[in-house]
Order: sequence, then C-alpha cells, then structure tokens
Amino acid sequence: MIDYKDLSFSFGDRRLVGQSFAREQIERITHSGRISHAYLFSGPSGIGKTAFALAFAELINGVDHLTNLGSQAFSKKSTWFTHPDIHVFLPVPTNVSVEELRERLELLREDPYEIVDFSLRPSLTNEESTKNKRAFYPIDYFREEIRPTAYYKPNEGQKTVVIMTGIENMKKEAANSFLKLLEEPAEDLIFLLTTDHTEALLPTIISRCQHIQLSPLKTDEIKRALIEHDDVPENEASYLARVSGGNYAMTRFFDVDTLKSTREAIIEYLRYAYMQDAVNITETAQDWQSEQNLEGQIAILNVMEVFLRDLLVYRSTQKKELITNADQIDVIKKFCETLADARLEDMIEQVNECKPMVYQNVQPKLIFTVLALRFSHLMRDSDPVISKNNSWKHLPAFSE
Repeated sequence: MIDYKDLSFSFGDRRLVGQSFAREQIERITHSGRISHAYLFSGPSGIGKTAFALAFAELINGVDHLTNLGSQAFSKKSTWFTHPDIHVFLPVPTNVSVEELRERLELLREDPYEIVDFSLRPSLTNEESTKNKRAFYPIDYFREEIRPTAYYKPNEGQKTVVIMTGIENMKKEAANSFLKLLEEPAEDLIFLLTTDHTEALLPTIISRCQHIQLSPLKTDEIKRALIEHDDVPENEASYLARVSGGNYAMTRFFDVDTLKSTREAIIEYLRYAYMQDAVNITETAQDWQSEQNLEGQIAILNVMEVFLRDLLVYRSTQKKELITNADQIDVIKKFCETLADARLEDMIEQVNECKPMVYQNVQPKLIFTVLALRFSHLMRDSDPVISKNNSWKHLPAFSE
C-alpha cells in the first residue's frame, strides 16, 4: 500500500486552471492520509469540476498525467482513461449508444476541460446543432452500468474510483439507490461527484460527502489558460476572458470575430428595446433561438453583460482605457449622453438572472423578449411594469 503522506507534489500544476484554494484543500487531504469515500465538487459551469475530479482520481491511483507525480507515480498507465480502476459516468439522454459515450470520454482524455455534456453539446459532429438533449441518470442506467462498478475490487490501483458528473440530474429512484451506496461504502471505493447546483441534491447525499467548492475563475486566470493551453493570441485571449463570465470551458468555443458580430446585433437589440420595437425585438429573439445553440445563447448574454458594464464604467469615469469594447467608444459615448439615467446596474442584474434560465431550457425567444421589455423601462429610469416578485405574469396564460 502507498502511504499518501509520503507523496510530494503540487496538485494540478500540469493542467488545472486557477482554484488555488481547492488545490490546497486536496493537497491537505492527500497528505493527511485520511481519504474519504466520497467527495463533491461544486460550483458554476465551466470552471473545472470534472477536471479536478479526473486529476484527483489519477492522484489516488498514482497516474502521472494531470497531476505532476513524476517519479512518485505508482501506476504505469498514461491517463485515467486507460486505468482499470477509474470509471467515469455522464448524465445520458434516452437511447444513447456505447459509442457515443466513449467518444465523449475520449475527448475528456485529450482535454479535461472539454465540453462533453449532452445537454450543453448535443452533437460532437455538428457544432451548429441546437437540438436539445435532456440528459439524466435514469434508474436503469444506474442499476446496469454504475452500481456494478461500486462492487469492483481494485485491479491495480489503490482504490476503485467512480466519477459521476452533473449528479443534480439524477432521477429520484436513482438518487435513492445511490444514497444506499454512500451509506454503506465498500472499503476500497471512492466516489468523486460534480454538480452545478447543490440546491438540487438530496441533503443526505451532500452530508455524506466531503464538499469541495470551486469558485468562478478570474479573468486573468482564463486569459493565461487560453494563451498557454489553447494557443489563443494574447489580444484575443484578453477579450475572450473578459466576456467569459468565468466559464473557461465554454469560452474556448468562442470566436472573437463572431462575438464582435454578435455585439453589433446586441447594440441593435438595445435600440429596439428602448424604442419598444415589438417586431424587431421578437424577430431578434427568434433568430437567437433558432440560429444559436446553448453555448451561443450564453455567449450573447455574456457579451451583453460586458457591454453594459462598459457603459457603467465609462459613465462613471469617462476613461476609454478602462473599457473592454474600446472600438465602440462612439456608441458608448452616445448611449451615456442620451440615456444618462439608465439603470445600468439593474440591467446587468437582469442579464445575469437570464443565464440560469438558458441552462434550465427556458425558451430563449421568451427570455430575450421579456429581457427587452424590462430594458425598455430601466433605460428610462422607471420600474418594469411587471415586478421581479411577479415575474410569472410574463406568461399571459397565468394573468388575471
């Protein structure tokens, strides 16, 4: 048996992005020698929860890949992907094939920050696909694929490691069955779990895990990662990092020229909102729904947020060098002069409230239409007709 206390390493130096506190936490856990049977990695989307789980699994079983163990590695395997005691599971849509799952795991082998979730990336072959795929852990998948691995004895590693991403997507029956495994864990078994939404989990599942919270990545951390790992030119990396919303994984799909074209559409959208141009608002909302996949819709909201923040900064400071969209300074100046009393902070808050809705599969055309209607009032320094506390009234079917 390997004594983890004797290992000397810096967790994740080779590939992990940011998250210094979480790294130190894992190092302390490892050096203590008291490794628990279950860990829960939580935090916003795209910050590296799966990457951390994969790196920790390799560390537990001595693989020199994501974590730089060097001569201290006690496994001859090159990555977690080929290690017989590391098993990775994703939420799946109905009728998924073994080949589809394997293709996504192969992408993770090449890059632990790759987007492989079916709900975020419905197709690997058609990046323009906007077809929605709801993905879950149904009970049959749990019984036939996941639970059997929990009874495997380690083949060549120290532990059998079961990684499950997005566990907030467990069906009720699967969650209850999984809880039984957590309550009576095998001696050589470790679960590494990830979630974007701890509030959607059974409290009993959370209580049986050691909880490691990851934070949104900083702009400079994303910029550095884009340059070092994704070969993005520095000037483009700087812009992408600022419109990333802290989501490194998704930002790598963004194209600077496409984003700047999107920004032009956003400026027009703000004009339509101010003029209460119902036809163009609804047409723009419909276009963004039909032409953009989930990644593109989140990108629109991120670019919109950054543009609104630029307006706020320029209105307060009059300093061009402090804004991200410096090439749009004339538009920004005119906006600030014309709409000097616009409630920009409230508009930014509205944008941020829309992002979870996109992830929750609310129809984007409804989101962007309602957002424009609220903007039209906030730009005039007035309250939206429908208050935040009665947001459900945006649905005519429920109106009195």
